[in-house]
Amino acid sequence: MIDNISWLAIYPELVLLVMACVIALVDLGVKSPQRTATYVLTLLTLAVVAVLQAFYASSGNTFYGWGNMVVSDAMGNWLKCFSTLAVLVTLVYGRPYAADRDMLRGGELFTLSMLALLGMFVMISGNNFLVLYLGLELLTLSSYALVALRRDHAQSTEAAMKYFVLGAMASGFLLYGMSMIYGATGSLDIGQVFKAINAGQIRHQVLVFGLVFIVAGLAFKLGAVPFHMWVPDVYQGAPSVVTVFLGTAPELAAFAIIIRLLVDGLLPLAIDWQQMLAVLAIGSLLVGNLAGIVQTNLKRMLAYSTIGQMGFVMLGLMSGVVHGNVDAAAVENAYSSAMFYIVTYVLTFLATMGVILLLAREGFESEEIADFAGLNQRSPLYAGVMAVCMFSLAGIPPLVGFYAKLSVLQALVASGEGLHIALAVFAVMMSLIGAFYYLRVVKVMYFDQPLTATRVTAPLQVRVVLTFNGALVLVLGVLPGGLMALCADAIVRALAT
Repeated sequence: MIDNISWLAIYPELVLLVMACVIALVDLGVKSPQRTATYVLTLLTLAVVAVLQAFYASSGNTFYGWGNMVVSDAMGNWLKCFSTLAVLVTLVYGRPYAADRDMLRGGELFTLSMLALLGMFVMISGNNFLVLYLGLELLTLSSYALVALRRDHAQSTEAAMKYFVLGAMASGFLLYGMSMIYGATGSLDIGQVFKAINAGQIRHQVLVFGLVFIVAGLAFKLGAVPFHMWVPDVYQGAPSVVTVFLGTAPELAAFAIIIRLLVDGLLPLAIDWQQMLAVLAIGSLLVGNLAGIVQTNLKRMLAYSTIGQMGFVMLGLMSGVVHGNVDAAAVENAYSSAMFYIVTYVLTFLATMGVILLLAREGFESEEIADFAGLNQRSPLYAGVMAVCMFSLAGIPPLVGFYAKLSVLQALVASGEGLHIALAVFAVMMSLIGAFYYLRVVKVMYFDQPLTATRVTAPLQVRVVLTFNGALVLVLGVLPGGLMALCADAIVRALAT
């Protein structure tokens, strides 16, 4: 018998699922080329779901439902809230762009985004291998369709094919790793897997074999080297509105599934998976920052930037356990810094891509770095927002990117481990190299002559949201304590259960 707690655990997911179906049906009768009714209904739904998730998260309660397969805790609910807000902002930024490119002939952009968000919710809430995998597949299948949404655009279709082939391979890795862990422990429940491994009665070689495949699958979802091949091609080839989507909310879901699998389920194997994450982090920082220098396409440059930024997230995740000793304070410090980093990165990426979408117009993508020449003369406000985002991604104070990097480096150094300190030094060096391609964009905007005298125009809601987004990047850098405390509290509550 299903109890009330089970329904309570998935109430926001039910609202999202029902409204996605309702909106798909309502859209059949919408005649407006701008899909106004569909758009407004979607934003209202996302706003309600975000408020619901924030209410759940702020209550601080943790409860399990559906035979222990679903968990509702503070960390998961905050990540779901942030994911919902990221999708909402993406649709606000992307609607004029999509309308100019005939991508709103149907309501697929809105319904697929909501279904992908539902997949993220299932991933974040999963407390069972099968539930995690179902959520992952719902997200990835919706994402493949979104990338190919411009059916008449060869580059988008090619990007979707690459994403599909490599994504299927990564899903196979993850599923095979889960099957190995299931074979060794005899359970699909993450809590039971933890207890079985912690008992020390399972052959270590079998567990590590499965762990390698799980980490490989997760690394693909984060875009970490050497599983990064899809990121530059898909970011560049996808319609810009879909690039915003791929670079924001799914990253939060990927972080959640890493915490659920590696920390909640496989923490006794931390000494093994932390070494794997260290290798992935080194490769990501090296390739992401060096390859980003030679890019002329801004979306492709941001793809390599994402790879490098995910290297920092993995540094945070790998610094929690030292020599197999689980210290509560160190674990909280490490994982909360990684959560803070990925949340603030998503915020900054949203504003960056928002400016790119704002400058795009019918028949012109505005995605080359040269297209931003003299932007300060055409629109000081949007040049300022872009400059703030570039400085933040480079890690320059007093912006939020600086504090995010500092918190990860502090977690590494606080462990006292020689390898961790060496990795912190390496990360700082890579950040200095990466600063070059961020500052190049600022130089082009402020010191190069504009290619056109056309004024930058945008709907009021886009201007308001973009300005607020850019201001948050600055404000959270000056006053990061609130968000950092929220992340720390969420991690503590998640690990306590």
